[in-house]
Amino acid sequence: MTMKGRVWEHLEDCLTAGKVHMTLLDPASVSPRVGIEIAQRAKDMGTHAVMVGGSTGVTTENLDTLVQGIKHATGLPVIHFPNHGGAISPHVDAIWFMSLMNSRNPRFITREQMLGAPVLKALGIEPIALGYVIVAPGMTVGRVSDAEVVPRGPDGADIAAAYALAAEYFGMRLVYLEAGSGADEPVPTGHVRAVKNQASIPCIAGGGIREPGQARALLDAGADILVTGSIAEERGYEALGQIIRAVREHEDPPARGAAMRPA
Repeated sequence: MTMKGRVWEHLEDCLTAGKVHMTLLDPASVSPRVGIEIAQRAKDMGTHAVMVGGSTGVTTENLDTLVQGIKHATGLPVIHFPNHGGAISPHVDAIWFMSLMNSRNPRFITREQMLGAPVLKALGIEPIALGYVIVAPGMTVGRVSDAEVVPRGPDGADIAAAYALAAEYFGMRLVYLEAGSGADEPVPTGHVRAVKNQASIPCIAGGGIREPGQARALLDAGADILVTGSIAEERGYEALGQIIRAVREHEDPPARGAAMRPA
């Protein structure tokens, strides 16, 4: 059964049931064999969806290969996490149609989106509008996107909350706070708490999440979705499983079946 056109509906079901975990795979840094294996193991542990994308080196070819392999092996919904409008796979189930809200470069706020929108329509790919906000340190994505990174600390929390509210007022479905792949620490819990106090759309947190305690702290602060990427490669499958279990602890048991609607 395909998830095309129904990914947002699926995510809403998952969020109704509790918190959500997504596994992020970068086709420029992971081979198809390893990426498919990680996706399979993550599915067995309870991840809800797979995101595919990265900041640099993503092409239509490496994206297609990984996406098709994951879909065949797992049946999980696959969401494209784009870095530009030129590399789009027709095989993804949905795409984060996102604006990098704190970039200094209009290319990442509206111009890549303008270039990609007609392609998405022609391919019939479901767009899910998302406000993307880079929090210090930002890492590669912060540098590549020329982001004016949101600082850590109380002032930064207020800025993150204001961006989240702006995303909601723009009509975006979610806001994503990103510390950057490889960050020493996740997004501060104070930023997540401030976002949830201001905005009513779901909040995604990603980057630097390596320990179940960090995951629980973000979830307790109000994060609705956690994204982990390189943890399986860096620390092994047990570390990935601990994070996913921490997310699943926040799930309403009677709704578990609805949260894992067949793909």
